[in-house]
Parts: sequence; structure tokens; C-alpha cells
Amino acid sequence: MHSHQIPRPYQREESPHFPPAPEPLPVPVYDNHTHFDMPSSGSGVDAVVALKDALDAAEAAGVAGAVQVGCDLPSSRFAVAAVDADPRLLGAVAIHPNDAPELAAAGLLEAALEEIDALAAHPRIRAIGETGLDYFRTGAEGVADQHYSFRRHIEIAKSRSLALQIHDRDAHADVVATLHAEGAPERVVFHCFSGDAELAKICNENGWYMSFAGTVTFKNAQNLRDALAVADPALLLVETDAPYLTPHPHRGRPNASYVMPYTLRSMASLLGRDVADLAVQINANTHAVYGSWG
Repeated sequence: MHSHQIPRPYQREESPHFPPAPEPLPVPVYDNHTHFDMPSSGSGVDAVVALKDALDAAEAAGVAGAVQVGCDLPSSRFAVAAVDADPRLLGAVAIHPNDAPELAAAGLLEAALEEIDALAAHPRIRAIGETGLDYFRTGAEGVADQHYSFRRHIEIAKSRSLALQIHDRDAHADVVATLHAEGAPERVVFHCFSGDAELAKICNENGWYMSFAGTVTFKNAQNLRDALAVADPALLLVETDAPYLTPHPHRGRPNASYVMPYTLRSMASLLGRDVADLAVQINANTHAVYGSWG
């Protein structure tokens, strides 16, 4: 992909395998983490349309905009091009922890990190992410490179006064220890929060944001519901991580930003809060992390 080329994402209206449109939210919110550049299906069934149409579908559901998140150099370049293409997008750029050992082995990690730093200079790039630690897909031989890459991303976030979006899979203790050892940026987001009530309490103590995805609606995810119950409301965010993690009752189908109201309504029900009230809270939290979309 050329650095300023916008791939054409996929449209739900002509793709019956997508979930049906939800009832629009009474108060608009923002998708804190999504990947418009990633195909929603390998089936080839989807009809391709402009990025604008994907955001129009989200806006019709009460999702006013999104943070387009990079996880390698092509997707980070895409994030920069996308935020220039549509004002409803802000961006984040990073090297995913699973990619760091491969780049290091090829002698390319340092150059990749330097490009991430350069891309982060764009005024509509508001976060460094997704970065962090992932012990699920990378073995022990890649841990040192993951840790080095994570520390470098923390440095970039702090040097540019940007938020940090963390990918944390099976690595809670080491992520927390690294943030303390390096000195966390002012705004830290645990993307697709995957911890339990104990990690939520640690986030509360440190002022770290917890972004809940469709996983909080999964029947086997009681740990996430326990975490949501104790999370400081001022630290709550919501996301899709589309095209992944589609919420119940549409789990297994492709996700998209327009689907996010299912997750937010589930969160409101679990918390015993009015949907509009929770949306107002999350909207304020989102702006506190990323600033204005205007």
C-alpha cells in the first residue's frame, strides 16, 4: 500500500453476513479503537465502498467518529491518510507487540520505530498504539524484543504528549510493571480491556483508562463484567476493535463501528445506568483522552 492510499473498506448494507443495524444511540459516542483498513471477511462477498460510507453507517447508529489504529507500518501510514480523508477520524500509530520480534530479527525494528515517531507528528494522530505485550502469540524467545519495543513506544508517547493505547494479552503484571518502571504517559488506555477486577482496581489507582469491547458481552467473560463493575466511571471507554470481537448476540459475524451500540447498551445494563447517561460519560472520557475531533 502506498503511504497515502486509502483502501476501500466494506459496506454492511450489501453484505448480509454483517449484523443488523442497532437502534441509534440517544447520545453520540466515539469508537475508541477500530481498524478500517482490515478486510472484514476473507470470503470475498463484501461490496467495497468509500471510507466515507463506512463512517456514515456508524454515524447513523450514533457513533460520531472513531480512532483508526495502526499496528504496523502499512496500517499506521493508512491511519495518517485516513485522518486526512475524513474529519470523523483521529488516529493512532504503532508497531504491534507480535510484530516487534520479527522486525528485530530482520534488523528493521529501529527504523520502524523511527517512522512511527515521524508519523506521530501529524496533528490528528492522538495516540501511540496499539503497543504493549502479548504472551499468547509470541513465545519466550520474543519477550525481550517486545519489552524493548514497548518501552520505546512509551518514550514516543511521552515525548509527543500523546495517549498510549495498550495491547495486553496474558501479560497484565509485566505491562503494569513496565508502565511503573518507565513512567507512564499522562493518558494510558488499556485497549480491549482483558483483565479482571484486580487489574481494574490498579487502573483506578493510576488513572488508566479501560476500553471495553464486545468481549464484555460474551457469556464466558465474567472477569470482564467483574472489572466493569468496579471500574471508575471516569475511566471508561468503549470500542469495537473491528472487524473483530463482535458483541453478543452477533458474535462470529464481522464487526464494524456501527455495531458499537450493542456493546454500550450491554454495559449500561450491567451497570444499571441509563444508556444516555453512560454515553455522556464515555463521550467526555473519550475527549479527555484524545481531544477534540473538530
